[in-house]
Amino acid sequence: MPFLIQTTTRLIIKVGSSLVTNDGRGLDRHAIANWARQIAQLRAMGKEIVLVSSGAIAEGRQRLGFEKRPTAVHELQACAAVGQMGLAQIYETCFREHGLGTAQILLTHADLADRERYLNARSTLTTLLGLGIVPVINENDTVVTDEIKFGDNDTLGALVANLVEADALLILTDQKGLYTADPRKNSDAKFVHEALAGDPQLEEMAGGAGSSLGSGGMLTKILAAKRAARSGAHTFIAWGREPDVLVRLVQGEKIGTHLVSSQAALAARKQWMMDHLQTSGHLVLDPGAVRKLCAEGKSLLAIGVCAVQGEFSRGAVVSCLDESGQLIAKGLCNYSSGDARRIMRHPSSEIEQILGFVEESELIHRDNLVLA
Repeated sequence: MPFLIQTTTRLIIKVGSSLVTNDGRGLDRHAIANWARQIAQLRAMGKEIVLVSSGAIAEGRQRLGFEKRPTAVHELQACAAVGQMGLAQIYETCFREHGLGTAQILLTHADLADRERYLNARSTLTTLLGLGIVPVINENDTVVTDEIKFGDNDTLGALVANLVEADALLILTDQKGLYTADPRKNSDAKFVHEALAGDPQLEEMAGGAGSSLGSGGMLTKILAAKRAARSGAHTFIAWGREPDVLVRLVQGEKIGTHLVSSQAALAARKQWMMDHLQTSGHLVLDPGAVRKLCAEGKSLLAIGVCAVQGEFSRGAVVSCLDESGQLIAKGLCNYSSGDARRIMRHPSSEIEQILGFVEESELIHRDNLVLA
């Protein structure tokens, strides 16, 4: 059955820095008020909306008088701290004009990498949606570091789509959508109206960074669509200043680029595992183990592991790689890295003899494993 956005219930809407800040000239109240009006219309249509908004650093940069985006981490974090105040204030004001309340949610990758914090974030967001609130989410740039950052709000939008099991991710940007090449450089570039999310050709089409204001470009949107598709969410990329773009999209009008998800939704726990941008360690599998996992849907046994990389504790999410280094799967490991090194290349029947105990006969049970 073809996807009909008109039948959706839960939507993630992501707006980029250049749109929110009018290309760096300060928060664009007119544009934000316009999106708030449209979102109020969507709420009246019975849609649950989560808004992922960039703009804190760009707004803070403008308020602090930086002529261009700083590169020093402490200056970026200062910009985020100052800009986030204005961003939250203007969203609250604009949505209140339509009788809607907002809630500010600031996330880092660590919030979604930890199982307990992941579930807390999920519960908070679903509760807010049930109360009719519009959550406004941004990366917590004030405290984020390279080790825990998402890197761009396109990725964050996709992860939130997975987190709350949204039906679609709507990315508003300063481009009309996806082209086969950069239309600013190639007059033969053709517009892509619809494509399959995760198609490798899409990544070849996409260029590098977009504007000087944000950290993302069309490539990050392509990768975000691929990630969102894992939980069955479709992605739409459209120009944020298109008149009534959100309402028209949700009414089924063909605007921008539609990246179709062909995948059924993963179970929530498997979504969480697959969406770890950083894992605690890696297990390198021999060809036989790869075949057992991919072709036969089996659990991972210690005998099929030829190397254990990194340090991790029991229950950590680890990546499973083939001998060439390609990601095969992710899963919850039943043994610590030290114990896994001792039992690798050994059959399950020898685990107790080697370790003096047995946690599980599998290194990763198939119920705790998700293929890449």
